[in-house]
Amino acid sequence: MVTLIVATTSDPASVNPANALLAMPGWDPTPSLQDMKGFANGGVRVLLHNKSIIEEDDLDSRWKEATGEHVDELIFLSKHKASSTRPSLTVHPIGVPHLREGDVLPQGGKPGWAAPPNPRIGPWLRLLKKIAQDHNLVPEFEITLEATHHGPITDTPAMFLEIGSTDECWKRQDAAEVMALLVWEGLGLGGGAAVGNWNRDNDNKRVLLGIGGGHYAPRHMDIALKDGVWVGHLISGYSLPMEDPSQSKTETNAKDIGGTWKQAIKVAFEATQSAFPGGEILAHLDHKSFKSWQKNAITSFLEEQNITISKRDFF
Repeated sequence: MVTLIVATTSDPASVNPANALLAMPGWDPTPSLQDMKGFANGGVRVLLHNKSIIEEDDLDSRWKEATGEHVDELIFLSKHKASSTRPSLTVHPIGVPHLREGDVLPQGGKPGWAAPPNPRIGPWLRLLKKIAQDHNLVPEFEITLEATHHGPITDTPAMFLEIGSTDECWKRQDAAEVMALLVWEGLGLGGGAAVGNWNRDNDNKRVLLGIGGGHYAPRHMDIALKDGVWVGHLISGYSLPMEDPSQSKTETNAKDIGGTWKQAIKVAFEATQSAFPGGEILAHLDHKSFKSWQKNAITSFLEEQNITISKRDFF
């Protein structure tokens, strides 16, 4: 089984970290897909293509078909865009679990889908913050999670590592080197222990499933930065479409509130469960982001689905 790191030459925030990683010892060319370049170092592979990072679907199964190697996890290197233009280094799971068939897919994926979140997300967020601090990128760069969003399609545990948020930041070599070091140290390529390997025998089996809040999940971040916390999907408020019962002409029970919010929660929970076999998935609600009717409806649905809601002392 191999770890597949994916980068695109069309994006400096993707190819620069990949090149910085490949400049480190131990890499050799390896058979790859079609005309894409591949490199190997132990059980790690780097794949370079020239399309948008969200366009190349099913790279896990395509890699196995081409090389015979089973892909155990996917790590995508990419740029991050934000209207704030603030410099940032981000980590996030992928999926569009709230979309219906026929909905527009602005950034890839497929309706009602979420990839299993890479179990390294939480541990690597904390490692990223440490490396960025050691290289004097903090406080200039914000180190943050992002909510679950976009493609590409895969059924393998996946995460994105992104540099934001402007053309100048995307080309920053110091940011690229920090991301390369994150991968190098996080996968144990330098000889140290890998960071974030999930094992059902871990002492701490509690996994955060974030529900609600904004795109950068600040209240979930407060939990994720604690040592030992595992992070699954993070479903922001915009991925929980709910029809306001006050707009209905008939009385509406919490379980009958329309929208794809139930679908989004169920898909995110099941994908997180599959990524953390033997784990205890705990729904962490950003209570302040919900109106009372929304919170009541979500709480009722979680209880109905036997999904445990985290309490203050759970993490």
